[in-house]
Amino acid sequence: MPLSQRLPYEMLLGWRYTRAGRATRRNGFISFISAASMLGIALGVAALIIVLSVMNGFQKDVAGRMLSVISHVEVFSPDGGALPDLQRTLSEVRAHREVIGAAPFIGAQALLARGETMQGAMVRGIDPALEPNVTDIAADMKDTLLPKLVPGEFGILLGSDLARKLGVGEGDKVTLIAPSGQVTPAGVVPRLKQMTVVGTFSSGHYEYDSALAMLHIQDAARIFRLEGPTGIRLKLRDLHQARQVTDELAGSLSGHLLLLDWTRQNRTWFAAVQLEKRMMFIILTLIVAVAAFNLVSTLVMTVQDKRADIAILRTLGASPASIMKIFIVQGALVGVIGTLAGLALGLVVAYHIDVIVPFLEGVFHASFLPKDIYLISKMPSDPQARDIVPIAVISLLLAFVATIYPSWRASRVNPAEALRYE
Repeated sequence: MPLSQRLPYEMLLGWRYTRAGRATRRNGFISFISAASMLGIALGVAALIIVLSVMNGFQKDVAGRMLSVISHVEVFSPDGGALPDLQRTLSEVRAHREVIGAAPFIGAQALLARGETMQGAMVRGIDPALEPNVTDIAADMKDTLLPKLVPGEFGILLGSDLARKLGVGEGDKVTLIAPSGQVTPAGVVPRLKQMTVVGTFSSGHYEYDSALAMLHIQDAARIFRLEGPTGIRLKLRDLHQARQVTDELAGSLSGHLLLLDWTRQNRTWFAAVQLEKRMMFIILTLIVAVAAFNLVSTLVMTVQDKRADIAILRTLGASPASIMKIFIVQGALVGVIGTLAGLALGLVVAYHIDVIVPFLEGVFHASFLPKDIYLISKMPSDPQARDIVPIAVISLLLAFVATIYPSWRASRVNPAEALRYE
């Protein structure tokens, strides 16, 4: 049996009304409005998928680059001084089942000077033997740059952008100016130490590449006059368990110590990204809603144009519910086709954005993502089902809701009135 004979006549008529419309100028205009509604839904759905995929990719990329430099959890003394009992704290944190790496460090702020150029820097004193256990960037430099940090030689590793700002390279000298001064008969003067640049590194994250400087932990202790490390950096088996592990360690560690996980270190940034993502979802959903509710005008015009057909169907025995189903099918088909087209377009662009954006940048001779503003210089994309499925469902629901009133009006057409002037 042919498929057309197995389908309900409401679906067949709904499909016929959706694709018909070339017989008269009026029908042609209705078909144009229907196609415009379909196109609007498709573009709205595609825009939602592309924007949310880019925002997901942006968040994932920046978070990954952050975590290549920062640790999952930091333990430090509340007064900013040296940890009171380093070895005991190390043994306690390493005993936790989720901790797979721990390394002491010294964190401080300082100025780096080269001639008349001066830049603020986040100085991190590290243990070259243990630091690769807690950060990816240190693991990458384990056999290349970290062995150059020899205690007593006062070597320093600079972020690539920080080195460029200072105009230095490997082998050059920079002056480190510690914030705490040295008391002399002439007053308080800052402590200065000449350092040798032993290399530069690039994490791909502008905030750290432009401000981070690493030196041996023993050299940092001498420069900043500390008795030992100011904190311990931890790497976890599962970075998404950072908050839970932090809470557990806070209740088990001896002494009054502060703990900070990576989500709280960058809480403002992550909160801003999530808020922006929600607002973009709402704004672009309104675009889909506008396109979907264009179906109202399309179906109202179609009902007006098909009044004679409706009247004939009613006289042949069609119920008001059947008439309503015909126009619901027509509107739903427009929504389904528009949604599927938008899904296809959005996913194609989202999965090939790494090719599309460089092409457009080459055409327009512009950079869409200056890395000193957006932290990264390449457009990332990470389509996720948890975003795409709600987009498709919302689009279909909006299209369905838009069909209810015109379909109800069609079911209320009076056959006698409709055929009076036919």
